[in-house]
Amino acid sequence: MKPLLLLVDDNEDILAFLGEELEEKYTILTAKDGRDALSILSKEAIQLVISDVMMPVMDGFELCRKIKSTFDYCHIPVILLTARNTMQSKIEGLELGADAYVDKPFSTEFLMAQIANLLANRSKLKDFFAHSPLVHIKTIAYSRADELFLEQLTAVIHENLEDPDLDIEKLARLMNMSRPTLYRKIKSISDLTPNELINVTRLKKAAELLVTGELKIYEVADMTGYHSQTNFGRNFLKQFGMTPSEYQAMKQAEKAPK
Repeated sequence: MKPLLLLVDDNEDILAFLGEELEEKYTILTAKDGRDALSILSKEAIQLVISDVMMPVMDGFELCRKIKSTFDYCHIPVILLTARNTMQSKIEGLELGADAYVDKPFSTEFLMAQIANLLANRSKLKDFFAHSPLVHIKTIAYSRADELFLEQLTAVIHENLEDPDLDIEKLARLMNMSRPTLYRKIKSISDLTPNELINVTRLKKAAELLVTGELKIYEVADMTGYHSQTNFGRNFLKQFGMTPSEYQAMKQAEKAPK
């Protein structure tokens, strides 16, 4: 699926122009001001916002401030477009949490490079987290609020690690969140569904236990909610590219005196 972008501008010609330029690589939604944009953000899993600064009803600075200070949206990258080519306006935008600032009139190639760069960097971080056994989940947080959310989420999963039936329904209840909100937040931050994140968290905890060298593989499997060692081994191999025994042997070799 193409990444979902939200374009915000009160100039319909600019919205039409940008939409045509970007629609080949991205799915595009549009809004005419910040208030309209917030309404769309509440319903759609937007992956990046491109907003003009000077708009009626709610300008781009206020929209950026609301996005970056709202739990449900603070992970979304924001690119601000402005004809106010002054250092002060750029500083104001960056202080509000904007991820990039593009002056009008702008080069379409430059804007597309900014979009691609922001999305690619976040995608690399998510991939690195998911496929590296000991990389902490906070590496994919885009804000302090996201970091606190991920820490709480991981703690809840760890507390229920031995429950093989832990799923999004139980997780949403334990997190005191609605199922759709939890799903959207986890998917947006990690590119994983909640059930996939539960599985990755199980496997990362298993990797920690394997490193100690004090437990048998079947014991690690049971402690992390896998009642089948075969299923555990298959999942571990698929996620990290090596079997639990290979991983344990590699880590023991790294710790051995040279």
